[in-house]
Amino acid sequence: MRLNRLLYFGYYLKNLDSEKFKKFVDYLKVKSKASKFKIHIRVLKDSLRYNISILEYFQFQFYNKSSKEKIQWAGTGYMYEYQKVMNPPSSREVLDDKTKFYKAYLKYFKHHALDINDIREKPEFVKEMLAMPKVVLKESKGKCGLGTAFIETIDLDSSSLIELMEKEGYDLAETYITQHPELNRLSPSGVNTVRIFTQLNSRNEVELLGCRQRISVDSPIDNLAAGNLAAPIDEETGIINGPGIYSDITKAPEVLHPVTGVSIVGFQVPLWEECKQLAVDAALEHPENRSIGWDIVVTENGPGLIEGNHDWCKLVWQLPVYQGLKHLLDKHLVELNNSKYV
Repeated sequence: MRLNRLLYFGYYLKNLDSEKFKKFVDYLKVKSKASKFKIHIRVLKDSLRYNISILEYFQFQFYNKSSKEKIQWAGTGYMYEYQKVMNPPSSREVLDDKTKFYKAYLKYFKHHALDINDIREKPEFVKEMLAMPKVVLKESKGKCGLGTAFIETIDLDSSSLIELMEKEGYDLAETYITQHPELNRLSPSGVNTVRIFTQLNSRNEVELLGCRQRISVDSPIDNLAAGNLAAPIDEETGIINGPGIYSDITKAPEVLHPVTGVSIVGFQVPLWEECKQLAVDAALEHPENRSIGWDIVVTENGPGLIEGNHDWCKLVWQLPVYQGLKHLLDKHLVELNNSKYV
């Protein structure tokens, strides 16, 4: 175990955003009046002890938590191990590759998603896609909004679209989505997706681990990692019941949207029951993957899938509710180990 934690720490160090780390250390130095040396030592100790990444020490606010509280948080190392069990590498490709995902879950989409072969073979869909002011291009392996581009369609046709995709390395073209007017009122800069976390229990029944509203802040994407907000949604009512939070610890939570001024707390997510049912139905589609974070777009014509994430984000899951939720996952590991599915 000790060796594993050292290996994890080496991984965290190798992938550290050094600029963000410096920003967080400087902020905490002022806030806590601790020296940078002491902060570094505390980060090292807690990363090794609780298997969290270096930045998660700050994002989970371990600097003001007790040992009893810290152990409740699911960090990067724990999530890697958990998701490897629940979504085995041999079966997760359908979620990891956006092209394979849209083909496997096509009936849950409200928009067109076409690879280059589709663009050649389905001219009617391409015409509909290019009738929108923009088209969304994606890399099939892109994560956290990376590998995504929003391209104006005014000078595009099928041939030039294919040429652009091949030149820039994009695998997928998607229809530019018009979100539900209520979500557009909340934030019109980007599509604001609902994230619902599903888990199959040992009886292959779907349980919801949590529901969050992702909110763009003057950005075409809504990812928390790109500087946007995430807020908790009450599972029963679909009402946002807490402020939007950033993953940047130097920014305060937002009760009102910082650009539109619309109240985040109390906002009713439209078509909520349909959103939940979509997540449940999709979770049963490929039960070999047991724990998935679904990105759902809500349109006037109903909710549709954008993505299913086998390596779903522990920050979007835990930060908006201000508590560690590892106990919810521990329960399923115990169940799985005692079931016929092992």
